[in-house]
Amino acid sequence: MSSTVKIPVPALNKEISVSTGLFINNEFVPSVDSAEVIQCFNPATEQVIASVVAGSSKDIDVAVAAARLAFKTTWGKNVTGWERSRLMNKLADLIERDKQELAELETLNNGKPVAVARDFDIGDSIQCLRYYAGWADKITGQTIEVDNKSKMAFTRHEPIGVCGQIIPWNYPINMWAWKVAPALAVGCTIVMKPSEITPLTALKLSELVVEAGFPPGVINTVPSLGSVGGAALAAHNDVDKIAFTGSTITGRKIMEAAAKSNLKKVSLELGGKSPQLIFESADLQQAAAWAALGICYNTGQDCTAGSRVYVQDSVYDKFIDVLVSTVKETVIGDGFDNNTGGGPLISKAQFDRVWGYIDAGKAEGAKVVLGGERRNTKGYFVDPTIFTDVDSSMKIIFGPVLSIGRFKTEEEAVALANNTTYGLGAGLHSTDASQCMRVSGLLEAGTVWVNQYNILSNNVPFGGKSNQEYTSVKAVHWNIGEKLQWPLSL
Repeated sequence: MSSTVKIPVPALNKEISVSTGLFINNEFVPSVDSAEVIQCFNPATEQVIASVVAGSSKDIDVAVAAARLAFKTTWGKNVTGWERSRLMNKLADLIERDKQELAELETLNNGKPVAVARDFDIGDSIQCLRYYAGWADKITGQTIEVDNKSKMAFTRHEPIGVCGQIIPWNYPINMWAWKVAPALAVGCTIVMKPSEITPLTALKLSELVVEAGFPPGVINTVPSLGSVGGAALAAHNDVDKIAFTGSTITGRKIMEAAAKSNLKKVSLELGGKSPQLIFESADLQQAAAWAALGICYNTGQDCTAGSRVYVQDSVYDKFIDVLVSTVKETVIGDGFDNNTGGGPLISKAQFDRVWGYIDAGKAEGAKVVLGGERRNTKGYFVDPTIFTDVDSSMKIIFGPVLSIGRFKTEEEAVALANNTTYGLGAGLHSTDASQCMRVSGLLEAGTVWVNQYNILSNNVPFGGKSNQEYTSVKAVHWNIGEKLQWPLSL
């Protein structure tokens, strides 16, 4: 058996116990061939809080074999939708029971405020599991007319098989649920590779998988470096699907590895530089509040963070004043402080990257109207920063850094918004209903928010989160009457 570590929570005078091994076949185990560990940091203190086993490519082989065996014997087509639903609802109940401690662990390893982790991330994760549990016994095909006298055809949605799931560090629990829930609902088995920066809550959730009663091998968790475990999953010939959330660069590598191996199915959620358009008819106070949420929530570490805002000339100056006063109310601090609205950035590397963007923005001529000054304290804290006089060539991106430009016409606004290689999300603010319909159709993004931003629902498609992503459609052609004469008479 692998070891357990007790992680102190100084703010609450308590400890949280976490198993530090690889979770394979419902057990925490050491690596089969590696003594490497992954150090986990608290980004608010820059201190190491735990070390966990770093999985190797051979460990991925073991986990995939466990998932394949479960798929063939105790899961997949061997268990009813009712049973899948029961276990998923049980898991949701256990997460709800332990949501406070899970939130505290998330804050220790990720930095976000406890209340945000508990009420939003974990709250949505519970809802996500229950939503897909409701679909587990409602997976249907269709009957297709071929020849009413002698033949029929029908389709079945069948589980695709063993799924490699690679999740990022910005929403560790939420992304875990988004990946796990639809896959479990349809009968897939899982090898989960959490981010090497934030593996602790995935390991803690694995304990609940056992308690819920899932058969061994259905969910396996292998903390590993992306270049090791992620690469091994993407190239594995016995993995049927990869689901990945993260950078475009890594997404391209995964698609290449999938193509070069067994042409496995791939779903990617890749975001960045999402735009919001503020038209002159908008409620500026509300538009400013949504723009603030778009860039300050999760300290801007979000695939759909609204990092580019374009404002119509006629209301530009007024909107800037309202926005600056709104964003100033954001408190960035320790996640265990109840007054905190946002925590630190996730790591030293991300901290340096964001400051590189801020320095580049200044050097390229953008004007800082809020923030942009470094703190003299421990922790990877960056206060919300707003740039104006920004053009599309500037490098400002990711983190709590907002770039504001201006436009004169609707056509110009749409062109500015669409001037990106990303297309995950976009927003617009206007009280003109015709304009809302027109512009939402012209924005090249998978999700468009109108007079709001970054609010998601589990029953609305987003970034590949759907049970259809985890099934393959089988067509069955059934001859019930035709007699074949051979050889054919032409």
